[in-house]
Amino acid sequence: MARMTAAEAAVHVLRKEGVDVAFGVPGAAINPFYSAMRKVGGIDHTLARHVEGASHMAEGYTRTKAGNIGVCIGTSGPAGTDMITGLYSASADSIPILCITGQAPVAKLHKEDFQAVDIKAIASPVAKWAVTVLEPAQVPRAFQQAFHLMRSARPGPVLIDLPIDVQMAEIEFDPDTYEPLPVYKPSATRAQVEKALEMLNAAEKPLLVAGGGVINADASDLLTEFAEITGVPVIPTLMGWGSIPDDHPLMAGMVGLQTSHRYGNATMLASDFVMGIGNRWANRHTGNLDTYTEGRKFVHVDIEPTQIGRIFGPDYGIVSDAKAALELFIQVASEWKADGRLKERGAWAEECRERKRTLLRKTHFDNVPVKPQRVYEEMNKVFGKDARYVSTIGLSQIAGAQFLHVYKPRHWINCGQAGPLGWTVPSALGVVKADPEAEVVALSGDYDFQFMVEELAAGAQFNLPYIHVLVNNSYLGLIRQAQRNFDMDYCVQLSFENINCPEIEGYGVDHVSVVEGLGCKALRVTQPDDIAPALEQARELMKQHRVPVVVEVILERVTNIAMGVDLDGVNEFEALAENQADAPTSIAALT
Repeated sequence: MARMTAAEAAVHVLRKEGVDVAFGVPGAAINPFYSAMRKVGGIDHTLARHVEGASHMAEGYTRTKAGNIGVCIGTSGPAGTDMITGLYSASADSIPILCITGQAPVAKLHKEDFQAVDIKAIASPVAKWAVTVLEPAQVPRAFQQAFHLMRSARPGPVLIDLPIDVQMAEIEFDPDTYEPLPVYKPSATRAQVEKALEMLNAAEKPLLVAGGGVINADASDLLTEFAEITGVPVIPTLMGWGSIPDDHPLMAGMVGLQTSHRYGNATMLASDFVMGIGNRWANRHTGNLDTYTEGRKFVHVDIEPTQIGRIFGPDYGIVSDAKAALELFIQVASEWKADGRLKERGAWAEECRERKRTLLRKTHFDNVPVKPQRVYEEMNKVFGKDARYVSTIGLSQIAGAQFLHVYKPRHWINCGQAGPLGWTVPSALGVVKADPEAEVVALSGDYDFQFMVEELAAGAQFNLPYIHVLVNNSYLGLIRQAQRNFDMDYCVQLSFENINCPEIEGYGVDHVSVVEGLGCKALRVTQPDDIAPALEQARELMKQHRVPVVVEVILERVTNIAMGVDLDGVNEFEALAENQADAPTSIAALT
């Protein structure tokens, strides 16, 4: 047996579990762990500018490729509390990340030592497991258990807190014989699948709702195959977007109060049966439950038992990993199809496609300042089917989901439930780290962008190039729109006369100077016809300099993006498309 520090044993476990990338910020209480990483080797570390940024980088890294687990490292005290937002957003979206913190010595944990905080207690509500390891010999097993928990059942994040003396103590550990623990995932039975298929077969206008669990299970191809065998149209949720290509004949649109398509909502309201797979019936997807559920039956398939019936009681529930369920659904459906038992769905699918062709929102506006819809039209022209989009919250994200197109799983990387401002920049850097050859395109409003703009310096330092589309209306746009219900426009303006940049005419922060000061490149656009050329130029600058490139588009100050409180009550504030010229890059126009 080999003797080594507990920190060195932990690093060996990371390597054996497949970790070769980490994000973090060193500090006194975690320096023994950094010393172990340096000694053991094999882990490529990106130095963030803020520990919350490092946690979001880890999220972006995990979300990009099946099997990835992002690792975030920080010192004691505020580093751990800075990670809480990352833990929350990862937990809410079932994303496994591992957060590692330093801690005061064991003997001083109860003595209010410098930067000693009970991070285990703080993190526990937003982590799948949080632990302060008090015995050095337990360190490698704590890490082994962390990976087992992160990968088993519903995925989620873990925090491991390591007192400095625990890190430095010597233990016996043999890395050569270490093996990861088997992963547990529940699986549907054939009887359950047959029951669900009988219910689907009895319906006249069925739909499949594909949630983020389909993508987490790396089962998007299986979902598409199941839809094709049965002929049933698919509604992806925001977290499931890309599980079936936007241009697939059975992709029926997204449903919801904000990030939705007119045709998607209309199709949901016309249906009589819904099978949800790997989804959680999020409130911004369902809206008013009476409207969402009226006149239709539901089957719910989810990996987490407590999700079944959490929002509403389905007519039938199955606890299963999405991949395991879909494999069995395909097997049984194929047998039934060969026996002529599956109902023909051609007329219903064509009805859904007709809505997809006709129920469109207008994007082609020539206004100056630019209307946001035009930005997404131009993005559709420039970025192809391989672009990986990254976004988090706000009118920019809502409009992006209404107008952009996603063709592959993990090509819409979005913080769904938590929606923390500032998430986009660091997450995009994590995506680039996970897939350096991809064309990564981030999308932010000005306030999301300003929250963690400092992380662009990490992108410049570590050559993590991507394009960041910054739509600037100098407003907290989503909150301003929500304030209409209170008849106010209060404390949401970001505009001011910038004495150093009068040319932006009261739009406040000079983002171009800020971005360039952080070592990146930036372009500013004020005319709609200049958007596409600027995006093309950004692409060339990114390739040339290997740094993030920001394209800022100056928008009209006030825009109201379509949304509402009910699927049949979405407010359309702008003109609707009357012909293809009004929406020249709609999916109908492109296929």
